[in-house]
Amino acid sequence: MSASSDLADPVLLTERLELRRPTADDLEPMFAIASSPETARHLGAHRGFADHFERFCRNAGSWLLFGYGAFILRRRGEDAPIGNCGIFRTFRGVGEDFDGQPEAGWILRSDCTGQGLAGEAMAAAFEWFDRAHGAQRVVCMIAQENTPSLALAAKLGFVPMREAILPEGEAVTLLERPVRS
Repeated sequence: MSASSDLADPVLLTERLELRRPTADDLEPMFAIASSPETARHLGAHRGFADHFERFCRNAGSWLLFGYGAFILRRRGEDAPIGNCGIFRTFRGVGEDFDGQPEAGWILRSDCTGQGLAGEAMAAAFEWFDRAHGAQRVVCMIAQENTPSLALAAKLGFVPMREAILPEGEAVTLLERPVRS
């Protein structure tokens, strides 16, 4: 992985991907990805474009307030986003052991899953995050039936914390990635 020298506005390059901060131009392409039925089934309650806009702005706010957030993913040499991934800050309403902690997440366009792209992107995101913000505990939440994401989380060093019900009623597994020394 290579990265731009600016830790505050990083562009990460992996073998197959470019990861960069989101821009307003990414709002509609990411809505198309997140609202496709194959992808949306793992994302919990999705109430249309207004809900997507709030989620997108929450991520942009994480970059602004905390200096990190989810990256937009593109295949190297291509313009179209294929998803997002990274570490961001949010509050889910599931408890102090989770809310307000750095949280990892990944969303890929359905035709890009099963190719190792999320793992490649998250490895780069974690490398950058640890260098820019110091190694720290990171949490994530995954829909209980999302077996591929649960497997990826385990590969990334996450261990289960507990099961939870989101305020919207979805059952999820909460996981944590302890501080690595």
